Amino acid sequence: MIGFSSLASLPRLRNYVSRRISSYDKTGGNRDAWLIKGGEKKVIANIEGPACIKHMWMTLGIPQEDYLRRIILRFYWDDCSEPSVECPIGDFFGMGHGMRKNFVSLPLQMSPQDGKGFNSWWPMPFRNKAVIEVENQGEGEYWHYFYIDYELYDSVKAVEGLAYFHVQWRREADTNGWAYRDKLSLQSMMRDPRWYNVDGKDNYVILEAEGNGIYCGAHLDIDCFHRNPNDWYGEGDDMIFIDGEKWPPSIHGTGTEDWFNCAYSPRQEYNAPYHGIILYSGTRSWPWRGKQTVYRYYIEDPIRFYKSIRVTIEHGHANGLSLDISSTAYYYLTEPKRGGPPLPPVEERLPRPDEEIYEPKNSL
Repeated sequence: MIGFSSLASLPRLRNYVSRRISSYDKTGGNRDAWLIKGGEKKVIANIEGPACIKHMWMTLGIPQEDYLRRIILRFYWDDCSEPSVECPIGDFFGMGHGMRKNFVSLPLQMSPQDGKGFNSWWPMPFRNKAVIEVENQGEGEYWHYFYIDYELYDSVKAVEGLAYFHVQWRREADTNGWAYRDKLSLQSMMRDPRWYNVDGKDNYVILEAEGNGIYCGAHLDIDCFHRNPNDWYGEGDDMIFIDGEKWPPSIHGTGTEDWFNCAYSPRQEYNAPYHGIILYSGTRSWPWRGKQTVYRYYIEDPIRFYKSIRVTIEHGHANGLSLDISSTAYYYLTEPKRGGPPLPPVEERLPRPDEEIYEPKNSL
């Protein structure tokens, strides 16, 4: 069995060989990046197993920031024909909105300068083969620097009992909340029968998967683009339905800010190993205006499922708010398969422009 890293396990001399694939200049020169042209798809790693990817570092010389949503990462395990990871590259490394920003979590980081150094520490074991490709769905070319550090084993026994890494990216550009749609005040909302969410069917879906595995958390990238008398998104409860269970699920939370382990309408950025607020964009006059990024990673407490999992969260209490929400969920399955639905086209992935904010003169 692989011993995953901790200070206590470092002195244990396990049986593996350290390897790296990188973009270094094989001529001995200093052109240490690959040029990826507009519309080009390129395999950056083809690794024979048994092995485990332990760390990935990347930095991109891109023509504009929204290329973080135009460039796609795909991972294929053990000759599976569909990608277990298919994700916009910026979102894969922990930050949405087509933005780079310094932050630190345990599995993911964006590092100086200004978040341009991407790091992933998710362990990714496989038995026979790993293929990692990038696709540039933009029109312009860009420069791609990368390291992929892995352990190579002499026997498949080293990875027996270990599951395959998967990622699921989703977005609802407008959650079409009933309270905003019907122009209801907070007092009117509280008197409406829809105030009581007793099925979770209209919740935003973070992850939906079938199989035997563990869920390791997600980051949410929320854009509050409607001015609303109750536009504080933090009252949305998380609800995780395991192995086909009905409402109420066995894991039911008390609010979005509680899900990412903060409290009392936080208006501060904060990074911890497993939870935090990477981006806060509110103003004094409109505390929840614009783009927010929050995360909760279940590293010490991964959520086990045996047949299926459906991870959801309300968009505002009882799904009353109209928000732009995207999410990246990380999980493991005992067999490789497609990681979520196919990605939407580029136009449906691009971040909402900051000026696209609806603030009526006579707000509700």
